[in-house]
Amino acid sequence: MVFLCRHIDLDFSPSEAYHQYTQQPVTYCCKNNTPMSTPPKDYKSYLGDLEKIADEYLVRKAPALPDGVKEVIVKFGPWISLILLVMSAPLILGFLGLGTFMMPFSYLGGLRMGMGYTVSMVFTAVIMVMEVLALPGLFKWAKAGWTMMYYAALLGAMQNAVAFNLGGLIIGTLLSLYILFQVKSYYK
Repeated sequence: MVFLCRHIDLDFSPSEAYHQYTQQPVTYCCKNNTPMSTPPKDYKSYLGDLEKIADEYLVRKAPALPDGVKEVIVKFGPWISLILLVMSAPLILGFLGLGTFMMPFSYLGGLRMGMGYTVSMVFTAVIMVMEVLALPGLFKWAKAGWTMMYYAALLGAMQNAVAFNLGGLIIGTLLSLYILFQVKSYYK
C-alpha cells in the first residue's frame, strides 16, 4: 500500500530483508529505504554503555589515585577480600540460618517489611557468591575478575536502591566504582 503523508509518498510494504539482530523481517519506510524501527538493545549493550560513562567520569574526569596506591590495591585487595570473606563466613551463615528461621516473622511487620528483608537476603547472598567467583580472576589480574566485581558493585547499588538506602547508594556505590575503575587498567 502506498500512503500520501504531507506530500511524501510512503511505502509500507514489507521487504525480503531481515533485521541483523532479531532476524525478523524488516519493513522499510519512505523512498530512501530507512528502517521503521531501531534494533532492540540487549542488557550487555546497556552495561557497556554504563561502563563507558563510568570510565569517562571516574577515570578521566575524577582525580586519579597515585600509581603506588593502585598497585597496592591490585596486589593486596584480593587477599583482603579473601580474609574478610573467610572471617565473615560464620557470621553470614548464622545470619542466613537465623534469617531463614525469622523470615516468616518479618512479615508480621507488614508485607513491605517482610519483602524488604527477603530481597535484602537474596541480594546479599548473590553479591557474596559473585565476590567469591571473582577472587581467582583478581589473583591472576584477569579482566574477568574485575568484571565480576563490577557486576557485584552494580548489584550492590541495586540493593541499596531497592532498600531506599541513599547513603549506601551514593557514597558506597561511588566509592567502590571509583576504586574499581581506577585499577581497571591493571586487569588484562
